[in-house]
Amino acid sequence: MNLVIAEKPSVAKAIASVLGAKDKKDGYYQGGNYIVSWCVGHLVELAQPDAYGEQYAKWMYADLPILPAQFKYVVPKDKKKQFAVLRELMKRPDVEDIVCATDAGREGELIFRLVYEYCKCRKPVKRLWISSMEDVAIREGFDRLRNGSEFEKLFASALCRANADWLVGINATRLFSVLYNQTLNVGRVMTPTLALIVSREADIQAFHVESFYVPEIDCGNFTASAERQKEQAVAERIRSTCDGQTATVASIEKQKKTTKPPRLYDLTTLQRECNRIFGFTAQQTLDYLQSLYEKKLVTYPRTDSQYLTEDMQGTAKSVIGLLLKKLPFAQDLSLTPDLKHVTDNSKVSDHHAIIPTVEISKADIGGLPAGERDVLILIASRLLCATASPHIFESATVALDCAGHCFTAKGRTILADGWKVIDRAFRSTLKSKPKEDSEDEKSLPELSEGQAFSKVSATIREGQTSPPKRYTEDTLLSAMECAGAEDMPDDAERKGLGTPATRAAIIEKLVKTGFVERQKKQLSPSQKGISLITILPDAVKSPALTAEWETMLKQVERGEMASDAFMDGITTMVSGLVKTYDSVLDEHKDLFSGPKGEAVGACPRCGQAVHEGKKGFYCANRDCAFVLWKDNRFFTSKKKTITKAVAAALLKEGRISMSGLFSEKTGKSYDAVVVMDDTGEKYVNFKLEFGKEKNK
Repeated sequence: MNLVIAEKPSVAKAIASVLGAKDKKDGYYQGGNYIVSWCVGHLVELAQPDAYGEQYAKWMYADLPILPAQFKYVVPKDKKKQFAVLRELMKRPDVEDIVCATDAGREGELIFRLVYEYCKCRKPVKRLWISSMEDVAIREGFDRLRNGSEFEKLFASALCRANADWLVGINATRLFSVLYNQTLNVGRVMTPTLALIVSREADIQAFHVESFYVPEIDCGNFTASAERQKEQAVAERIRSTCDGQTATVASIEKQKKTTKPPRLYDLTTLQRECNRIFGFTAQQTLDYLQSLYEKKLVTYPRTDSQYLTEDMQGTAKSVIGLLLKKLPFAQDLSLTPDLKHVTDNSKVSDHHAIIPTVEISKADIGGLPAGERDVLILIASRLLCATASPHIFESATVALDCAGHCFTAKGRTILADGWKVIDRAFRSTLKSKPKEDSEDEKSLPELSEGQAFSKVSATIREGQTSPPKRYTEDTLLSAMECAGAEDMPDDAERKGLGTPATRAAIIEKLVKTGFVERQKKQLSPSQKGISLITILPDAVKSPALTAEWETMLKQVERGEMASDAFMDGITTMVSGLVKTYDSVLDEHKDLFSGPKGEAVGACPRCGQAVHEGKKGFYCANRDCAFVLWKDNRFFTSKKKTITKAVAAALLKEGRISMSGLFSEKTGKSYDAVVVMDDTGEKYVNFKLEFGKEKNK
């Protein structure tokens, strides 16, 4: 019996259908020689710091850095049932082999391996590695299952990524949150991405608008422009000198140019295009794409390749034939597909580019949800464009002399439309068209050297320099993909921040945590985000450094770097970070507003004011460790919390009478006086006193 483990229920159902495992059980399918079950995302996760010691339940500088000698793992409460199903299935004596059928990538490998290792399973593992959920692809995949040992290095890379993110996230977040008395989320990839956005905002704020003036002459059916001038008076002198004079064609330069068809989509370029054309966020595009993949309408989503392999050419031709009949805008088009420039085995690592599948012939495209329909048609149009002929045009640059001043005009003449016919046909179906798509150079009339235009009209076109534009998800994804590339060799396989599979989630987390604000299509940093980047060192915010880590993870995957070497570098960086940043620099003290409002009371240790924060009541003196935690174990065990009123009473009187305290032993409630018993140690202690009536 073979146990097949997919990443999610919908994928397991599709695989079970192909394998004939039609008997639905609680948490799995069974039939023939197969049992097909599933994970629900990450069934096994890295444990929180308090799993390594009770002291880590509180955020204290003295406990940093937290560097586990061996990482611990837990099963989230809401996933225990499905985990138990998998564990029992793995133990079944009739199960001889395990087939890993999670997503064919780094994260999918991690999801399966953590469950497999946590269950201490030692049964042989085979790997299903497919790029499509079509029935035929699943069958072919099971016909050529690969040995699980081939993916040990991929798992090592995935584990390094997860552990590194935990070390940087936990330690840096706690470090700077403690120093600034508020939660400041820091992430290995998230923070450098925020740094890109903050840097762009700084460029915008530092930009000084300058006016410019361009003298122009009207030659009847075309306009020519002189060089841009900073001084209006200079431009006016040129205008007045040339107005009403004769302009003569001094030179004509013509050049035949070719625009190659666009490449096929990888995930990042598809997300960028969907943001630019439809306004979809990167996460929305990924969600639509994942749904299309599970409906067997497109190939594997999380790919970083824009090419096909040679063995895909036949399938691609079949899909193109179907698209020409299926897509309304393509039915009048003539296309003889050329697959040579979209085929390159050397540029496909794990998965080829995203294209529609032959299942599109059966699909009711109009019946799909609007977002999925838009994404599917965009992918389909890109396949048609990418395999069409080049767009060829002649570019002309004309120089004219008028009263001793040089004016130029540019234009183009289309010689062969090529792939742009398909692109225009697709874009004509769009409700709103991206502005840049409609701004082609106009054609110039037939001109000859020495040709004269008498009594030309001269004018001045005024304009202003524009500041850098705020990032959209389109341009931010591009920046994330290219970050640090200038500092890496051209043949580096992994450049940039994060991976195609993770970039959307990073952007969403920046917005969710309040570091970035999404306004229409634009992304801008909040004041909190700007302040965070200001206080952080390059070790955790440098896009180039984090991009280098991504390259190293790829080296681990290829076996060119040992996992221990990568993790040693991360551990050294985290330790140095904690050691270096043990206090707040004077120039940074006012960057965050800190605890707001009036003082709750006076600190019993140093006498300074105590203010309320998100997690507790803190002494304003940063050198004083006094804090009353809101979720203090003494109070939570009695089903109480330290409110502002409770904190004020404890600080003023050292005690407070409380009713309805819960007894864990008896399950009943009682009244008592809670006394603050502060000995000056790390944690504030409390004890109970009972009145005479209670003693009676």
